[in-house]
Amino acid sequence: MKNNIFFSLMVLACLLSVGSLFAQSSPVGIWETIDDETGEPKSHVEIYESNGVFHGKVVKLLPAATTDKCIDCPGDKKDKPLVGLEILWDLRAYKDYWSYGRIVDPKDGDVYKCSVWLEKPDELKVRGYIGVSLIGRNQTWHRVK
Repeated sequence: MKNNIFFSLMVLACLLSVGSLFAQSSPVGIWETIDDETGEPKSHVEIYESNGVFHGKVVKLLPAATTDKCIDCPGDKKDKPLVGLEILWDLRAYKDYWSYGRIVDPKDGDVYKCSVWLEKPDELKVRGYIGVSLIGRNQTWHRVK
């Protein structure tokens, strides 16, 4: 009887740990963005999945945010409030990261191709680039707990 209980608890522990590994292998969640120039946290972005494609929207502005509107953004994003604005779209799974997406820089409205990958479970690398991935820059976003 004791062996059955012990075995059952071990199986449950293994299932829970496997489930947490799968939860950590996705960019889904809320991430704190960091200003490239000051190193200060600027916003919280929620990355979510819809029909196998990942998107990200601003859910909170932090004190270091330099604007609350996307003044120079293109198309339907122009002059929209940042909170609630989709700034990351069309990311798709590719190998062990997510790519083929786009990201807009709310400061100047420029749109870049985008790839993201988990460096650690709570650290997301976000690469915006023009043309090929070699011409771009990385940001590190931190998971909000």
